[in-house]
Amino acid sequence: MSIDVLNETDEKVDELELLACSKYVLEQMRVNPQADLCIKLVDEEAMEVLHVQWMDLPGPTDVMSFPMDELRPGREGQEPEEGTLGDIVLCPSVATRQAAEAGHAPMEEMLLLTTHGILHLLGYDHAEPEEEREMFELQRQLLLTFLATRGRPGA
Repeated sequence: MSIDVLNETDEKVDELELLACSKYVLEQMRVNPQADLCIKLVDEEAMEVLHVQWMDLPGPTDVMSFPMDELRPGREGQEPEEGTLGDIVLCPSVATRQAAEAGHAPMEEMLLLTTHGILHLLGYDHAEPEEEREMFELQRQLLLTFLATRGRPGA
């Protein structure tokens, strides 16, 4: 599995922890081990440009996902599709503010956003209430089990 983490900001981020979380989520979702993923960390200015360009919404956001080959989670007993999963773009400064509001560590917010972004790459969405329940419950399960493997308390 090829996962690249590119930090284009001045923020100190535990890139190895983002990498470990991504690998864990991809394995749990039975994504082909040959799939490629890129996680890019950008500042608020760069995120705002992407947010306006792709979502037609003002201001920076926390995470955006850009799927490539529209891979889906693998199913038990079936060989998962090969291909490029896509890119996740995270904004650490927005994540840090959100973490403060939520009362947890900035890194936990970054792990949450990474998990959220991967689920979007795999076709999950939260536009409808039913979709939101499914996606957010899966996101919660994946993050809590990942944190448990790292010996960290859940958020």
